[in-house]
Amino acid sequence: MVNDGGQLYTMEGVAAGLIMLLTAYIVISTTSVYTPGDTHIPDMQLEQLGNDVLAMMDTPDRDGEESQLVGFVKNVTGPCGGNDLWDEFLDNCKMRAGDEDDNLHAQAYLSYRRSDGSVDTTPLSSEDPEFTGRENTVRVTRWVQLPVGSPSDMPPDVETTRPQAVLVEVLLWRA
Repeated sequence: MVNDGGQLYTMEGVAAGLIMLLTAYIVISTTSVYTPGDTHIPDMQLEQLGNDVLAMMDTPDRDGEESQLVGFVKNVTGPCGGNDLWDEFLDNCKMRAGDEDDNLHAQAYLSYRRSDGSVDTTPLSSEDPEFTGRENTVRVTRWVQLPVGSPSDMPPDVETTRPQAVLVEVLLWRA
C-alpha cells in the first residue's frame, strides 16, 4: 500500500538537505574574508619605503653640505654610471638585518632638461636581467636641486648655466 505519508518525508528530507548545504556554503565562504581594498597595501608600503629612502638620501648630513642623492646625480658618468645610487638605494631599503637577501629590485632613471630645451631621460642603474615588465612595480620620484655649473661627469647636454631641478625616478618591485 502506498499513501501520501512517504511523499511528505521525502520533501522534508530534501528541504533539510538544502538547508545543510546552504549552511555549509555560508560557513566556508565567511571563513576566508577577502576584501579588494587589502590587495594594494603591500604596494603602498613599498612606495612609502621608497619615498622615505629617497628623502633620507636627499637630506644632507650637516648644514651646508651636499646630500648623498645630489652627489650621486652630479657624478653620473653617462648611462648606467650611477650604480652606486642603485646599490645604496637597495641597501637602505633592506627590511631584514644582516646579509639576508630581501628580494627587492630597482631601476633608476634621471630626467633633465637639455641645453636645447628638450627633456631627456638617462638610466642611473643597469637594466635588471630579472625584469620582465610583468612585475607589480611602484614608482617613486624625487626632485633634486642642482646648483649652477655641473661637473664634467654629467651628461654633456645638461643645462648648466642656471640652477636646475632634475627628476630621479626609481621603479621598485619585489621578485
